[in-house]
Amino acid sequence: MKKIITPILSLSVLLLACNNNGNEYDASGTFEAVETIISAEASGKILQFNINEGDELKQGAQVGYIDSTQLYLQRLQLLQNKKAILSGSPDVNPQIQVLERELETTQADKKRIENLVKGEVASQKQLDDINSKITVIQSKITALRSEFGTRTSSIHEQSNTVQVQLAQINDQLRKCTITNQVNGTVLTKYAEVNEMTAVGRPLYKIADLSTLTLRAYITGDQFSALKLNQKVKVLVDKSENEYKEYEGVVEWISNKAEFTPKTIQTKDERANLVYAIKIRVKNDGLLKIGMYAEVKL
Repeated sequence: MKKIITPILSLSVLLLACNNNGNEYDASGTFEAVETIISAEASGKILQFNINEGDELKQGAQVGYIDSTQLYLQRLQLLQNKKAILSGSPDVNPQIQVLERELETTQADKKRIENLVKGEVASQKQLDDINSKITVIQSKITALRSEFGTRTSSIHEQSNTVQVQLAQINDQLRKCTITNQVNGTVLTKYAEVNEMTAVGRPLYKIADLSTLTLRAYITGDQFSALKLNQKVKVLVDKSENEYKEYEGVVEWISNKAEFTPKTIQTKDERANLVYAIKIRVKNDGLLKIGMYAEVKL
């Protein structure tokens, strides 16, 4: 009789343990992270690409470069074009200086003739002629300055056009350097050295794994018991019968109900509609994308 009772008691304890284990958590889900695909911003052969899957990269780190020989040669050509354009800038200062000295001399002659006219030694025609000469010289100076301004403005416009082209080339040269955009860990590498790439072609995928997001689902009766920034317990399998506990913070709660995902179990398995939540969990290096976890509210 004793031998018969023992198995029954053992079975009862096992069933109780299974039942309790089934109620140890209020929600469950999987970990995810913001994954960023870094793509090529230039076309050409990859000459250097110093990354491997699993590498930790800092934002702004240079991880490789794409052949830029043709762009560099175009830049040299544009620099020469700009130099040639600026060398054609007119220098009219010597001509203006000659005319200004002639004007000074003529104005001095005018004063002398004016005195002679007053003394009735010179005629009014001589005074009129000297005034006409002064007017002609002043017109020449004005015309030269106008011509100089027009030609200089045209040269500057041509130079500015080349400068814009240089800025475009410099931007393209900058994009030949493969620069990492975000802090994180390289998840997947899509290209290798000596391969041809093109603008927009993926080079590698990276994600910040220092903090992961657990996407889980709660039922309608749990919705009112949860709020943003609330701290919860996140349980991850440590061994067959043990959990490793993490502290999580609720960072998002969906305001729209959806049907229960097939891969997700909730506290009330009979519920058809659930609400998605996101829980931010600091990663100690053991958490992985896609890892399953349970939540205790």
